[in-house]
Amino acid sequence: MTDFVKIRDLSADGMEIYIQTSEVQLLRYFEPDPGVFIAESPKVIERALDAGYEPLSFLIEEGKENDETERIFRSCQGIPVYVGENSVLSGLRGFGLTRGMLCAMRRRRLPSAEEVCGEARRIAVLENVVNPANVGAIFRSAAALNMDAVLLTGGCSDPLYRRAARVSMGTVFQIPWTFFNKDTVWPEDGMRLLRRMGFRTVSMALCDDSVSIDDAGLKSCEKLAVILGTEGEGLAPETIADSDFTVRIPMAHGVDSLNVAAASAVAFWELGKV
Repeated sequence: MTDFVKIRDLSADGMEIYIQTSEVQLLRYFEPDPGVFIAESPKVIERALDAGYEPLSFLIEEGKENDETERIFRSCQGIPVYVGENSVLSGLRGFGLTRGMLCAMRRRRLPSAEEVCGEARRIAVLENVVNPANVGAIFRSAAALNMDAVLLTGGCSDPLYRRAARVSMGTVFQIPWTFFNKDTVWPEDGMRLLRRMGFRTVSMALCDDSVSIDDAGLKSCEKLAVILGTEGEGLAPETIADSDFTVRIPMAHGVDSLNVAAASAVAFWELGKV
């Protein structure tokens, strides 16, 4: 049976996790065990549930119940569902982007890079991509365009942060991913790990000494890791120097480069073909 709890203001019991807790605090909520993340919108929540994440509570705007939300509640019997009018929940920053529904969920322990990439042939590697919207958009492209997994360096935004998961349309729950182990120094240790797993490495960078994105040598690689860099400066010189290939996407009309999320879609579309 669904446990509906009517709330009349944001100070009600159970609201702390939604309004008073930062992303970093949520990450450490059950420390030393994995913490909590907030999933936004029925579509994202449903994909998280399908991936096996454990819900702690729901928050929904009164009148937003529909077949999709009812399906979610039926699969989560006994989990509290906090219900509030729009006049109450509109005081929650960004609530207008949630499609009227939030869910607090337990994180899971992250797998190792070897576990994530065990059966993978094409993977994406994100180097210090700090904007959660870009991380989410890259995940959506990775899932749609034949990437088998995503690895992230420690400087990247967490894929389970609210904005990242929302922009990804829940694909962060559909494609395997993990951070490099905190003891893995990037790029030195990370590159060695990729090679031990059998991957050739491709740096997406603005270098004149590069190969075409449709190069036959790239297509012939059995296992390929596509590396994308931070929003402003791109990949570190050490990463580029240590890569097997460097690829530069041709530009027109004097444009020097694409946003990293847009570049990822182009790269995955072409390099994901096997």
